Amino acid sequence: MNMRMNGKPNLLPFKTDCGKPLRVVLSSVSSDSHTWNLVFLQLYLEYFGHFVVNLGACVPDEEVITTCLREQPDLLVVSTVNGHGYIDGERLIKRVRTAPLLTSLASVIGGKLGIYGEGNSTYVDQLLQAGYDAVFEDSRGLDQFNRYLRALSIKKGQALAEDKTATTVMATTTFHEMYELHRAY
Repeated sequence: MNMRMNGKPNLLPFKTDCGKPLRVVLSSVSSDSHTWNLVFLQLYLEYFGHFVVNLGACVPDEEVITTCLREQPDLLVVSTVNGHGYIDGERLIKRVRTAPLLTSLASVIGGKLGIYGEGNSTYVDQLLQAGYDAVFEDSRGLDQFNRYLRALSIKKGQALAEDKTATTVMATTTFHEMYELHRAY
């Protein structure tokens, strides 16, 4: 993690030439009432120029699908911290993939996928097989998520032959670390 002069962590990512801004639908799973993770991700994505529709907490699967059909996003981001993300997330992505216009929608899930700490990594393959394009278990930090965003942003930029704009690459920091740092301030 980068450090500032005063010894506090530097949470601001550095920018790099990465493609076009993405249209993102952000949601929790239907059983997750936490909102701090969604607020953090919305601000994080918007800071780097992405456009975000944040559906909030406890979102029914049908609302996620309806919103994706209406908004036609480049990316669906599902965030969960309640420990049941693998159950609800698997059901959600299977339903999303049954909608003909959403079969190829880039979709990712991240956060606290289960209740087993480091053992939650066992859910990654299960969620990928269910239909997610990427799974980001919270103990892995944001580095993999940033690389995914960068690659998707470049791909979308090339596909539309648009000028590239700045997005982000960030030092690895877990969602839990970000929350703890937020509480420390």
